[in-house]
Amino acid sequence: MIQFRIVPRVLHFRQPAGTSRGVYTTRRVWYVVARRTEDAVTGVGECAPLPLLSCDDLPDYETRLADACRQVTADGGLLDRDALRPYPSILFGLETALRQLEVGGSYRLWDTPFSRGETGIRINGLVWMGSHEEMFARMEEKMSQGFRCIKLKIGAIDFDREMDLLTSIRSRYTSDEVEIRVDANGAFTPAEASEKLRRIAALDVHSIEQPVRAGQWKDMARLCAGSPLPIALDEELIGVNVPADKAALLDTVRPQYIILKPSLHGGLSGAEEWIHLAEERGIGWWATSALESNVGLNAIAQWVSRFPLSCTQGLGTGGLFTDNVEMPLRIEGECLRFDPSVELPRPLELLAL
Repeated sequence: MIQFRIVPRVLHFRQPAGTSRGVYTTRRVWYVVARRTEDAVTGVGECAPLPLLSCDDLPDYETRLADACRQVTADGGLLDRDALRPYPSILFGLETALRQLEVGGSYRLWDTPFSRGETGIRINGLVWMGSHEEMFARMEEKMSQGFRCIKLKIGAIDFDREMDLLTSIRSRYTSDEVEIRVDANGAFTPAEASEKLRRIAALDVHSIEQPVRAGQWKDMARLCAGSPLPIALDEELIGVNVPADKAALLDTVRPQYIILKPSLHGGLSGAEEWIHLAEERGIGWWATSALESNVGLNAIAQWVSRFPLSCTQGLGTGGLFTDNVEMPLRIEGECLRFDPSVELPRPLELLAL
C-alpha cells in the first residue's frame, strides 16, 4: 500500500528573480512524500505550479493534489497519467515520488552515466533581468564561473538598452567563446517582433525563447518561417496536454526548438511525448527547470540524462533559494553533476519533519 503526506513550503529567493511578468521573491511549493507500507521505503516529489502561468495554478490546488494522492492509493499505487494531464505539476511530483519508490528510495532515479557520477550535464548560466549594469555584471560573473552558454532574460528594460548590453557582450566575446540565448517571455508584439529579431540575430545569438505571447499560432508560425534567429517555444506549450494537440501545434508553428519544463509541460511523461513529436519533425529541444527547488531539479536532471543531449540544457537554478532542499547535486564549471556517494536521509527527515 502507498501512503502520502503533503508538505507545503514557501521558499525564499537569494535575490529577486526578475522576468517580464514581474519579480519573484518567494516560491510556494508542495512536497509530496510517498511511503510504501510493507517495507517503509519512501520517495519525494515536488509539485510547484508557477503563479499566473501554470495551467494548474488553481485556488484549490492543495485539495486537488490530495485527491490525486488518494486516487493513487486507491488504485494500488498506479498513476493515472491521462487523468492528470490537466495538472502537469501534480503529475510531475507524483511521478518523481513513485519513481523513487521503484528504485528503493534512492535519489539516483535512473541508471545513467550522469547518475553514476561519471559525466555531467552542460547547462547555461542564467542572467535575470535588471539594469544594464546589473545584467552585464551578472553575465561576467557567470563567465568567470566557467559557463560558456549564457541565457539572458529580456523584455523588462528599454529594448535599445538591451541591445546595447548584447552588443557589449559581443564586442568582448565571440560566439566561439560564449553562446548567447535570450528569453523574451512573450514581451514583443507581433508587429514589432520581426525587426527586433533581425537586430538580435545580427549579434550572432543562438536563439530566442517565446518572442511573442502564447496563443498566437499564426503570428508565431510567420515569425518561425522568416526569422533569421532560431525561435524556441516555451510558454506556448503550456496547457497543450493531449498528443494530437501537441502535434497540431508543432505542425502549425514549426519552431526551430522547444523548451521542456516537466512541471509546466505535462510531467515527465508529457515532456517525453513532446520530445518524440519534436524529433519526428526535426525540431530541436532542451530541458530546463521551472524554478523548482533541488528536489524537482534532481528529478529533471536524472530524467533528461537518459537522452542523447545535443543542446546545452537549462538546469542551472539549483542555488536560487536560501532554504533549498539538499540533493547530491553540484555545479562544476558549466556542468551540473550528481554525486552518488552522498548519502542523504529519507525524505521526511530530509524535509526536517
